[in-house]
Amino acid sequence: MNKILYGALGAFFISFPMQAKILVYPRIEDKAVVDDGRYKVYVREAGTENAWRELQVFSVEVDMDTRSRAAMAQFDADEPVEVKVVTPGQMADNVKIRPLSQGILYNKVGEHALTFRLERPAKLSVEFGGDRMGNLHLFANAVETETYDGTEGEGVVVWDGGSKDIFRKDCRLIYFGPGVHKPKDLPNGEIDVPSNCTVYLAPGALVKAKLRVDRAKNVRIVGRGMLFQPLRGVEITRSRNVHVEGVTVVNPQHYTILGGESRKVTVRNVKSFSSRGWSDGIDLMCCHDWLVDDVFLRTSDDCLAFYNHRWWFWGGTSNLTVQNSILWADVAHAINVGGHGDDRSPKGETLRGVRFRNIDVLNVDEDDDNYRGVMAVCAGDKNRVEDVSFEDIRVEDCEEARLIDIRVIFNEKYNREPGGPIRNLVFRNIRYQGEGGKMYPMRIKGYDADNDVRGVLLESVTVDGKKLTGTEGMEMNGFVSDVEVK
Repeated sequence: MNKILYGALGAFFISFPMQAKILVYPRIEDKAVVDDGRYKVYVREAGTENAWRELQVFSVEVDMDTRSRAAMAQFDADEPVEVKVVTPGQMADNVKIRPLSQGILYNKVGEHALTFRLERPAKLSVEFGGDRMGNLHLFANAVETETYDGTEGEGVVVWDGGSKDIFRKDCRLIYFGPGVHKPKDLPNGEIDVPSNCTVYLAPGALVKAKLRVDRAKNVRIVGRGMLFQPLRGVEITRSRNVHVEGVTVVNPQHYTILGGESRKVTVRNVKSFSSRGWSDGIDLMCCHDWLVDDVFLRTSDDCLAFYNHRWWFWGGTSNLTVQNSILWADVAHAINVGGHGDDRSPKGETLRGVRFRNIDVLNVDEDDDNYRGVMAVCAGDKNRVEDVSFEDIRVEDCEEARLIDIRVIFNEKYNREPGGPIRNLVFRNIRYQGEGGKMYPMRIKGYDADNDVRGVLLESVTVDGKKLTGTEGMEMNGFVSDVEVK
């Protein structure tokens, strides 16, 4: 059923699903898109003998150290489903479906297949024989409740590949239908999104461009399509009231999402893979009032990096929340807070009110000790960092990492001045369970008497089944005070 709704974005078409269903996306055909030949993936309604429906399985590049090829498939469903994965060789005995917190059990079917049931949407890594580099990523999305059909009309741009007459300042809907879109005659390979506009990437759409929201307001970027090998996925700079939901970003050259001096932004159900240096997941500079919810980021640099001043952005940082998400750092940090700031200002900038909750970290692998933190709060460039909390964080076996890294730093590679003081950090219900990786001791260090660390609560922090009872074994210096372990 389609309805015409009216609001801040003007008139637009939205369709609402009327009955339970599974949606398999249209197949994408393009020479740059590599089908993964190792897995066949099927889905059907749970508890039925209905025909299996096959998903397209893409090859995605991960881990810049090895440039490995993993696999990815996805679909939508609003009812319980059964999934079948078929491998060409004999099924390994050691199979894991992660995050382990999901508790998903599987059944072997002969020598080459397994099945499992999903009761609700999930973002999963299916791994055979301990292989994290050639694994299968499966994204079971909820059925979209906001869709567009690409009907021509006033204020509607149906992208046809980049003819010049579609560049309009007054558009209210930019529609990318199923198929490959490589815009022509496009400087920097980026599409500017104006105020009061929705960009819709339909299931089966593959867009070879970056989406740029600059000095705009009331913007929505939604759908189930992919942004494929862009310079960046989405840029949101000096903008307000922006919503990004449902899209997948595959192998950007730089960040998946860049935020600079922007307020009131929601990022939900975004999936991303990267395999290059500087290809972070979500990086925010001087942003306020952001919600990042239900994302999956597998990156070859920081999954999340929240800073103050950098490049052209100033103004401090406040009220950021990340929740219900899955992070996988093949290189660098899972979470990195506080590294960049305005070293030339008299007192520096403040980063405050940042919350991370209900997060699964599937891996961190970093051989440079400056960047090993799973959860890193490292203040540089006169930054004052305060009121940052981590709650209900589950960390699975890491190859090489520090679970918690709190420091006031002077990193000569990136900073011109040491950081300012760090105040009031909370780590509550943190669990790490290793199997063979190398987890270095937790670290808390100030820089000097004026730029110290004060007020750290470590409550119910468990490492390999042992609850932390004190600060023994941590690396600390004399510029740390008021550390409480409960």
